[in-house]
Amino acid sequence: MKIRKILVSQPEPPNPKSPYFELAKKYNLKIDFKPFIQVEGVSAKDFRHQKINILDFSAIIFTSKTGIDHFFRICCELRIVIPDTMKYFCITENVAFYLQKYIVYRKRKIFHGKARFQDLIDVIIKHKEDYFFVPLSEPHNAEIPELLDRNGIRYAIGTLYRTISSNFSDVKDFDYDILVFYSPVGIKSLKENFPGFVQGEVKIAAFGPTTACAVEQEGLRLDINAPNPKAPSMTMALDEYLKEFNRNCK
Repeated sequence: MKIRKILVSQPEPPNPKSPYFELAKKYNLKIDFKPFIQVEGVSAKDFRHQKINILDFSAIIFTSKTGIDHFFRICCELRIVIPDTMKYFCITENVAFYLQKYIVYRKRKIFHGKARFQDLIDVIIKHKEDYFFVPLSEPHNAEIPELLDRNGIRYAIGTLYRTISSNFSDVKDFDYDILVFYSPVGIKSLKENFPGFVQGEVKIAAFGPTTACAVEQEGLRLDINAPNPKAPSMTMALDEYLKEFNRNCK
């Protein structure tokens, strides 16, 4: 049987030209979008309890657009004015461009990696004299502090938001051919919402090494892994997989 129905554990893209819609059209698929996780911002009061003074830092590391949103939200609530001298290190160019929502982009010192945190570390090492603030979620990727420690970077992590499992009690039909995950918390949410889930012929796609690791730790089979040398994005990885899978089904 060919792949007909895919569930992507992210909000539906607002852009009608999203590669996901192109993929659906190309392979005559039904693609549903439903986040497996929800984000809850930490209150200014709770952030104060972490005893972190943002103005003590000379640089900030952003691993996501969500991190940017909650960083500037906290700054606004605490009436903190970020100096123009602050340096920004972002995991990708796309995340870096998102800073334009809050700062005058061309007048700031902004650096970015390619996709992995390891790529960004190579940039950060060139600025070892800086003291880095790393706004993250709870839970967060353990690779980040490990790489910072290993390279002798002076930093502090602040929890600005938390990721929790979404409630799927309203979902009656969970009959998908492919499940696409972007975070380990999404895998946890799958097990919490569907404790009797048996993978069988269902394909699982994971973006990033920590998500892939979470799939295998839960005793599930990883069928599609992105990014990879041939496919830097999830949609490209799905395209490659569908092309091969459908060819074998003929």
